[in-house]
Order: sequence, then structure tokens, then C-alpha cells
Amino acid sequence: MKKQPWFGNPLTETLFILLPPFFCLLIILLFPGAFQNTPEMTLTGWVILVLLIDVGHVYTTLYRTYFDRQALRKQRNILLMIPFVAFVAGVLIYSVSSTWFWRILAYVAVFHFIRQQYGFMRLYSRKESKKSFSAQLDKIVIYMAGLYPVLYWHLKGPRNFNWFIENDFYYLPSTSILNIFTGTYFIILAIYLFYQIYIAIKDRYFNIPKTAIITGTLASWYFGIVYFNGDMAFTLLNVVSHGIPYMALVWLHGKKKQPAIDKQNRFLQIVFSRNGIWLFLLIIFLFAFIEESLWDITVWKEHKSIFGTAGLPNITLNDKLLSLIVPLLSLPQVTHYILDGFIWKINKDEIKWNNEITKDVATA
Repeated sequence: MKKQPWFGNPLTETLFILLPPFFCLLIILLFPGAFQNTPEMTLTGWVILVLLIDVGHVYTTLYRTYFDRQALRKQRNILLMIPFVAFVAGVLIYSVSSTWFWRILAYVAVFHFIRQQYGFMRLYSRKESKKSFSAQLDKIVIYMAGLYPVLYWHLKGPRNFNWFIENDFYYLPSTSILNIFTGTYFIILAIYLFYQIYIAIKDRYFNIPKTAIITGTLASWYFGIVYFNGDMAFTLLNVVSHGIPYMALVWLHGKKKQPAIDKQNRFLQIVFSRNGIWLFLLIIFLFAFIEESLWDITVWKEHKSIFGTAGLPNITLNDKLLSLIVPLLSLPQVTHYILDGFIWKINKDEIKWNNEITKDVATA
């Protein structure tokens, strides 16, 4: 019988890559009053979901790029140019329209989130032919899992939540078009379900991690956006299903690569040692805390009690300063979006876990 396509520790991958969307959905079903149709997020929810996971996971990219001397040495021009170009572009866009700055950033984020799920799906189907009907159907379903809820959001109209700020999406309400997309969505799901049953019976094999990724993506996006209409439900399913698996992927990659890390890079040697997970998390949480405190002091002014800034005077910035501050504070996130599209292809020979992963590994 074929082996399951794990790339590291099956238990770790199951807990931190495959199960997060199902765990979040279970929590919502057990405590519906705290998640369904709620227009606002609790303070505790914001700290855990937004500060620690959503913002925190962005900084795990550092371990694959700027903290890695080998990657920085080989890709120095790209790694230095991307933040510079992103900042200049952000300043220009924000100077023209702050609404369009957030709108463009929201659509880039959606693309990034959907592509990450495709990357995980490809990771767990790396032994399968990319040209087969099954592979093409997997590709259609994993993209549809993210695209349909986003289309629903646009065609249905504003929900009790936003991606970044109010009205960052461009809404075009249309019941007739929505009905067409909804019918197509469920027809494709039915085809996928019956085909998976057919393949499992025919080959006497069932790809557990790949199917879990696809199913979890379908569940988190559909229930987070379409079925439920609450900020907490959306954020829980959206952030945890995206952030936790990404953190786990970077950690597992670092552990696999640890013996080959430049011996002069003592920092990464410690971080990816047996007990280095705590340092790994502490660093990204510290960066997240600093970033969000700067956001709160200069722009949002919503969580002063968390950052201990309640006694500080309010800072009011004019539009010219905001056109510099907002793109600057957004730079870690934007850089993460751009870099994550290809960092798993940098030093391709170094990321072949068990000599099996192709250049499509974890493309986000």
C-alpha cells in the first residue's frame, strides 16, 4: 500500500497544519452565541487571533529570508529591492487614495491566502501527476474553495466583518449572478466527492493529508464567510486556518534544514534546536507586539490598554504623514505577501524534504 505523503512528523502536521480549520469550526459550533452574527471582536479574541497569530505569522518569513545568511547572500538583491519597491508603491497609492490603498492590499491578501492553500495541496500531492484529471480537479476545487466565498461576499453585499477596513471590497450585489455561482459551486463539489470515492475504491488508497487540506479549506472559507456572519467567526476560521499552518511549515522546514544551516549562523541553530520553538515564537510575537503598538499609537488608537499607552497624548497625523506611516507599517505584511510567492523556490535543492518535494512546495 502507498505511504501517506507526510514530509516531516505526521503528528505535528496533523495537529498544526491539517486540524486548525476543523478545530475552529468545532469551537464555533460549541459556542455559537460568541461567534455567530457578532459585529465586533472581543479584546481577548483580538490579542490571540490578530496580534499573535495574524500579525505574528507574517514575521516567520524572516526565518526563511533575512535571518538566513545563505538565503540573504544568494538572493540579496531581491530581498533588499522588494521592501523598497513595495514602500514606494504604497506611498504613491496612499497619496492618491487611502481607500484604494486598503482595497488593493485586501485583494492582494485574498490572493495570498488562496494561493497558500493551493501550495499546501500541492505539497501533499507532490507524488501525483500534475497532468491527471484528478490533479486538475483538485486544483479547481482548492481555488473554488476560496474564490466562491469571496464572490459571495461581493455579490451579497457587506457582512458583519471586513478584511481590513470598512468597504475595502468593491461590492456589486446581484442575486441572479450569485445563484449561478452557487449552483456551479455545489455541482463541482458533488463531482469532486463522487470522484474521490471512486478513486479510493479503485486504487485502494486515500490521500489523507491532501484531502484534509482541501476539505479544511472548503469548510473554513464557506463557514467563515458565507454561513456565519460574525467578525469572531470569520477571524477565527480565516486567521487560524492560515496563520498556524504557515508557522508550522516554517518551523518544520527549519528543523529539516537545521543540520545544513551555516555553522556561523548560531542564531538559527538555536532557534531550530529541539527546544528552540519557544524562542521561535517569542521573536515573532515580539515583532508583532511592536508593530501593532505603533499602529495603535499613530493610526487606530483602539487598544491602548494592551500596549500601555493610555497615558500618552493622542497623536494626530496629517494626510502627508499618514501617506508615509501607513505604507511603512504595512511593509512587513506586504513584503510577506510578495516574498511568500517564491521563497519556497529559493535554493530548491535545500528544501527537498525527503528528496520528494518539487518546486511547487508551499507556493503561496
